[in-house]
Amino acid sequence: MPTRPSQAEPTRLGSPPSRQKHAADDSREAFRDAPTLLSYTALAGYAFWLYAFGPALALLQAELHFSYTLLGIYSALWAAGAALAGVTFTAFARRLQRATLLWCSAAGATTGAGLFSAAHSVELTMLGAAALGFAGTTLLTCTQAILSDRHGECRGRALIEANVGAAGCAVLAPLLLGLLQGTPASWRAAMGLPVLVLAGLYLRYRHQPLPTAPAARPTAGSARLPLACWLLAALVAAGIAVEFCLVYFGAELLTAAGLRTAQAATAMSGFYLGILGGRIGGAWLIRRAERTVPLLCASLAVTAVGFLLFWLAGMPILAIAGLFLCGLGVANLYPLSLALTLAAASGNDDTANARTQLLGGVLVVAAPYLLGSLADHLGLHAAFTTEPVLIGTCALLLLAGLRLGRRAGRTPSRPRATSD
Repeated sequence: MPTRPSQAEPTRLGSPPSRQKHAADDSREAFRDAPTLLSYTALAGYAFWLYAFGPALALLQAELHFSYTLLGIYSALWAAGAALAGVTFTAFARRLQRATLLWCSAAGATTGAGLFSAAHSVELTMLGAAALGFAGTTLLTCTQAILSDRHGECRGRALIEANVGAAGCAVLAPLLLGLLQGTPASWRAAMGLPVLVLAGLYLRYRHQPLPTAPAARPTAGSARLPLACWLLAALVAAGIAVEFCLVYFGAELLTAAGLRTAQAATAMSGFYLGILGGRIGGAWLIRRAERTVPLLCASLAVTAVGFLLFWLAGMPILAIAGLFLCGLGVANLYPLSLALTLAAASGNDDTANARTQLLGGVLVVAAPYLLGSLADHLGLHAAFTTEPVLIGTCALLLLAGLRLGRRAGRTPSRPRATSD
């Protein structure tokens, strides 16, 4: 016989504060269990390499004296590796246990990082960049799969919390490379930090059981992703493109607004601080209520407002403020849209997860390349029209994906809330 609210409510309200505190602590420990903390930390290790790659390329170019064309090829090799990971991850996930795939991809990423940072030839460092792009993206996709397997409908909170660490690495990685460059260890030592972290994780968690993929895997005939899932996966990729267009060309637009090159490079830290603050705030907000879709809509709105201020202000201080707002908005586009994509996958989470990386790997090259090409012909300010087009595309993809998902009954507009 169900308990009436009038009987249950006084007991809950009358609980001693110490008991309530212990219950909250138990809930927090239950959510951030060993597989979750392992995934958070492994993802942060990959994120360090991702955000260190750009500054490391600039330092490597100064050492090896290669051309800007080769510089672009390094980035293309990373992106090609990421796209290949998106193509192959589903097959790996069907044949390997999560733990095997996690540790093998971590070992591959470590090998790639070692080649990139320890070698002193263009050929070997290029091979390292490609290996790091492939194995690192496989590691990223695997951690996301583990979090989705473990938390189900609450995956949105888990993905945001995981990306808080990634945002911290976006701030830390360039600073650490710059600091170590002035020492005998050089910038190459910084690339070894994730290796130590992953080695420590292996020693601590190598016997830790990890969640398995859903038992009811789609059959060959039903493995095709729904259209709503594809639209939301495209939203993930478009959000990545919004972020990396600013990463690659934000400093140049700040220079056009009146800052010197060194000042503009430093001012870009405002963007990363915005991302860090946005993800910390997003992690707090999403665990208080069922807010995945409202938070995603708000993120797009803040991104649009921040970009317009950054793009049109014409004054350095206002442009930097706009860049910070862009960071706040961009912060949660990736984890929240990925959560919706996986929710719309009809049990085919691994394929949906992999396809987001494939689309993201393509757009993260194509969008900045398009912006750069337009800048050569029309000027940088006009070329940045690419950004509002991408933001508008994100909004349309979100609306279309949600509408189709609700019509098919696949995409939950109100994911289950979690308590802390």
